[in-house]
Amino acid sequence: MPLLPVNGVRLHVEDKGTGEPIVFVHEFGGDWRSWRPQIRHFSRNHRCVAYNARGYPPSEVPDDEGAYGQDVATADLAGVLDALGIAKAVVVGCSMGAYTALMLAIERPERASAVVAASGGSGAATTPEQREAFKRDSLARAERMLAAGTANLPEFAAGPARVQLKRKNPGGFAEFEKQLGQHSAKGSAYTLRRVQTLRAPLYDYKRELGALAAPVLLVVGDEDEACLDVNGWLKRTIPAAGLSILPRTGHLVNLEEPPVFNRIVDSFLASVARNDWPARKLAA
Repeated sequence: MPLLPVNGVRLHVEDKGTGEPIVFVHEFGGDWRSWRPQIRHFSRNHRCVAYNARGYPPSEVPDDEGAYGQDVATADLAGVLDALGIAKAVVVGCSMGAYTALMLAIERPERASAVVAASGGSGAATTPEQREAFKRDSLARAERMLAAGTANLPEFAAGPARVQLKRKNPGGFAEFEKQLGQHSAKGSAYTLRRVQTLRAPLYDYKRELGALAAPVLLVVGDEDEACLDVNGWLKRTIPAAGLSILPRTGHLVNLEEPPVFNRIVDSFLASVARNDWPARKLAA
């Protein structure tokens, strides 16, 4: 599909299959290709849409750092739906994409029929000191990307929550690294600076998440240390949330365990279709 105009930039969008729409939103280290195992599976019965965020070629990479931000990312997700004439969709996001999926459900609830938030909550600090440390690390990584001219920093690709993919599927990890090396250093660095560093921790949205009506499936790996606690909190906070924890799994849950991930999401969507995913009762 040609690049689609969305909020002043042109975004690369993939559109496969027919049926109830599912929109996939990628993580910081990935792009639309990260969702290939899911698109192959779900496009048999659904219209599957995946796109590259701004700053991720072949989507445009704005030179103005101010053109990036979490509000912009959420607006871009809604803009992709608008450009394709989709009024409402199931939104499936991983990590950075999970945050954006939850923000869409909070800010534009009429656009999200259900949400799958996988590996969400990175940087969800509980103290000011933790928050400042996350900001410093993110800004320093952005500087290293710009200096090296690549988004494929060794400490990122083989970080403690990503080595699980290398152990389970060396070929898949090599493909992940190759794709990461094709990303724009500038686009990735500006995304780190403006999206990752400046967005509020999910804990700051307790009231909004507590009022969320959409069915939500949370998925996290038990070796994704940075996201385990916040996903337990999200389960307790979001009224219609379910939590699935994958054993011996890190951050890239949909790539590490595609059949398991697809089966969990299939079951969730079937429950939502049956109207059998109610809000949690106070007695529980």
